Amino acid sequence: MSAPVYISGTGVISAIGNNVAENVEALTSGKAGMQAMQRLQSIHKDSLPVAEVKLSNEALAALAGLPAHTSRTALLSTVAAREALTSSGIDITNWRTGFISANSVGGMDKTEDFFEDFLKDNSSGHLREVINHECGTVTEITADALGVKDLVTTVSTACSSSANSIFLGARLIRQNKLDVVIAGGTDALTRFTLNGFNTLMILDSEWCQPFDDNRRGLNLGEGAGYVVLISEKVAQTLQNRPAVAITGWANANDAHHQTASSPDGKGNLLAMSGALQKAGINPGQIDYINLHGTGTNNNDIAEGTAIKTLFEGSYPDMSSTKSFTGHTLGASGGIEAVYATIAIEKGIVFPNLRLETPMKELPFTPSVELKSKEIKHVMSNSFGFGGNCSSLVFSKI
Repeated sequence: MSAPVYISGTGVISAIGNNVAENVEALTSGKAGMQAMQRLQSIHKDSLPVAEVKLSNEALAALAGLPAHTSRTALLSTVAAREALTSSGIDITNWRTGFISANSVGGMDKTEDFFEDFLKDNSSGHLREVINHECGTVTEITADALGVKDLVTTVSTACSSSANSIFLGARLIRQNKLDVVIAGGTDALTRFTLNGFNTLMILDSEWCQPFDDNRRGLNLGEGAGYVVLISEKVAQTLQNRPAVAITGWANANDAHHQTASSPDGKGNLLAMSGALQKAGINPGQIDYINLHGTGTNNNDIAEGTAIKTLFEGSYPDMSSTKSFTGHTLGASGGIEAVYATIAIEKGIVFPNLRLETPMKELPFTPSVELKSKEIKHVMSNSFGFGGNCSSLVFSKI
């Protein structure tokens, strides 16, 4: 058996809550976070619902302890990562510590602010708004705020970004390169991403319905989610030993299309089966799947077909929490890793909201109501553009 990698802390901010407790309350009471755009200024304001974090940049900056002109992506990251680290109870100055964070949009929000003024008058606009444009700079802002210095790196593989950052952290701990890793991801809503997804014609003008036969597309969301991964050596120093570990992970690429998943779910299947193999368990031992479940025609049929193949005869409970948070892109794997941990700790299966008509192609239906049960193993799926597919397995210890 490989050395365990424990989860000692979690942090999250999303459209359904500004911390873990608020997210749990919304998940268990069925409160979704979609609404008409409040903060993001777009010509689609009245036609495309989004799942925005309810705090202004100024309020986020106060929570993060950063200047208000900081990119919203970094503000969200710092709020969630600090909650995760605080909840872990670990003094990182005593350990080799890494911060591995994912995002797909970087500081694009501030770049958009700059060009709005610059295009009107090329002598106007503050250049400080574009110096943090890169994805990696967002990571560095949060790492500096947390005081992490041993290893800081960024993962950007579209919608699988956070899942990949988490299992990179787990690998570094197993290889004895680090003792503690704060891993996950962040993304803020921008006009760039909204317009890009709208061009692909995969946004829903109503609240999304993942895994429904009449699904129309996804709702974009924003937020950040992080887990604190620790080694056995660190776990032995804690007063309360962690109850959850990451036990399996895998990444696969079906190389089918720049934005569409393989219809037969080839990459999805390889990722899920690889994660099970890494965890040393069989499909029948998975108690709950947190589905990628974006609500698009292509993604849901690809993921569903792969699940049909892998779990045939023994389908676990499953649901898409994107029906609460929208699709948070690079942050989704981190947010859903927090939700997977909560599911194990509290013994609950979250509902798949607004599922009215089961998909006719599939022999199973995701859970539509909150369910209590003992959960020993959770699979969390994150499947991104370019066929970049990742699955994680979290287990009760």
